[in-house]
Amino acid sequence: MSLRYALLGLLAERPASGYDLLGSFRESLANVWPATQSQIYTELANLAEAGLIAVSDEGPRGRKEYTLTETGRDALRTWLTTTAPKRRDRNEMLLRVFFLGIVPEHARDYLTDIATSAAAAHADLVSVREATEWGDSDLSRYGRIAMEWGERFHTMNREWAQWALTQLPDRDR
Repeated sequence: MSLRYALLGLLAERPASGYDLLGSFRESLANVWPATQSQIYTELANLAEAGLIAVSDEGPRGRKEYTLTETGRDALRTWLTTTAPKRRDRNEMLLRVFFLGIVPEHARDYLTDIATSAAAAHADLVSVREATEWGDSDLSRYGRIAMEWGERFHTMNREWAQWALTQLPDRDR
């Protein structure tokens, strides 16, 4: 359901084609809400059918540009102001950590992989941040805030995994 609101939020900034929206997901929202091309185009069709967006321009090769309708803007505002985010109570990574004592010979590799993956994800976000031309728009401002969360999240995961490695009993080191 959040893909719907991610698309509405991007279209609140300016009209865009499905291709443009896919680029926005890859360049800025992947850290927050990844989406595939087929998911985006399917949801655009659903949004148009529901009257939340409208085709505002058509170009060559079937290119369609979408614009947020007032109904869509109202739905986005309602979602932003009255719907609480779903709480994520499950974390498969930590569930596996909880049971690493069953396979202690893999504990070090598992925690090292977490640290390495977190460092790589952090580096990816830094690259995106440095390559992005940040403006004064709301999307840029709040996008930078969301990106900062991602950078801090991955830093925390890397630091935690490095700490966890020091907690392993000698037999697991």
